[in-house]
Amino acid sequence: QVQLVESGGGLVQGGGSLRLSCAASGRTFSSYTMAWFRQAPGKEREFVAAIIWSGGITYYADSVKGRFSISGDIAKNTVNLQMNSLKPEDTAVYYCAADPWIATRQTQATEYDYWGQGTQVTVSS
Repeated sequence: QVQLVESGGGLVQGGGSLRLSCAASGRTFSSYTMAWFRQAPGKEREFVAAIIWSGGITYYADSVKGRFSISGDIAKNTVNLQMNSLKPEDTAVYYCAADPWIATRQTQATEYDYWGQGTQVTVSS
């Protein structure tokens, strides 16, 4: 059984930074795609960033490109999301997601099989 546990959320002022981490367990993740999504109140869950372990390919939503960076450590089964220059509109619950079958760019939440419980990020103006 795959388990994903997020950490690192919190309250930060606009322009500040936060680093989220996702610890994965239960399987070998070397062939997985790991991703971050977020969901603000009253809105649909939206794609933020993803990394395809095989090849180390990363991709981002346009809204966070240049401000957020996804990285990971396969040996430790962890994925991080470094968030800089945060804006109030980044406020949301951030979720870690994983899937062993996604090998190309995939931004649809419904395509990911495994999810963490989420961590709240609040950016004040």
